[in-house]
Amino acid sequence: MNLLLLGSAAKATDSVEPIKNFLYELPAKALELGIRVVLAFLAFLIGVQVIKLIRKIIRKSMQRANADTGAIQFVDSFVKAALFVVLILMIATSFGVDAASVIAVVGSAGVAVGLALQGSLSNLAGGVLLLLLHPFRVGDYIVDAAGNEGTVTEIQIFYTKLMTPDNKTVILPNGTLSNNSITNVTAAKMRRMDIVVGISYGADIKSAKEVLMKVLTEDEKTLKDKDMIVFVDQLADSAINLGVRCWFKNEDFWTGKCRITENCKYALDEAGIQIPFPQMDVHIQQ
Repeated sequence: MNLLLLGSAAKATDSVEPIKNFLYELPAKALELGIRVVLAFLAFLIGVQVIKLIRKIIRKSMQRANADTGAIQFVDSFVKAALFVVLILMIATSFGVDAASVIAVVGSAGVAVGLALQGSLSNLAGGVLLLLLHPFRVGDYIVDAAGNEGTVTEIQIFYTKLMTPDNKTVILPNGTLSNNSITNVTAAKMRRMDIVVGISYGADIKSAKEVLMKVLTEDEKTLKDKDMIVFVDQLADSAINLGVRCWFKNEDFWTGKCRITENCKYALDEAGIQIPFPQMDVHIQQ
């Protein structure tokens, strides 16, 4: 009987011993873990500053090489993403994670990741194509196939930012831009302006053309070495539509078009030439 009691006591002591050891070692392990967390946090903060420094050096080098602004933005965002991945892997290894194992797992899951991120990969490839082919650059005014338009402000890894004339930001996927038609409005230094001005059927066409041509020739911003013309564009239901055409520099286009349109109205009023309202003649037979 005594032997049985001694055996039971020994077994109880053996089962309690690991718990005692765990509780005894817990403060030291907790302290060690806390130190690792603090060091990892400090390493992250230092790494962030190092990444900023590397990005700054790359940007300065590309600027000195007169690289395109879009290329600088693209490379900067790509380097930022890559360096943050490296930083996270380095911090993970400090906690005992095997970087080789992580890379192997990521590689084995590459197909699944590729399928899940095919849209993002398409945008990444599209961004590379945009930088290689240069259909537009930062500062260009573009119109895409869906009708989105604005001035290009950024070309990032996955998307391109446009600023609309009314100060709205439009974010377009690079994959969509690279696979669809794009109109680059400001690719050339000059842009043609076309407006239509209607005059009444009772007005003298020659006099109206002379008046409108004078508006074009007297404007300070129209390019005098380019064609300026006023022509009969259409014999419409209620008016004779005259086409007014001239050229401006890109930076003068919008203000010039508004000014020419307004001055055409003033000039026709001064010459006594009527701009008619839509009208319809009704004949009643009895």
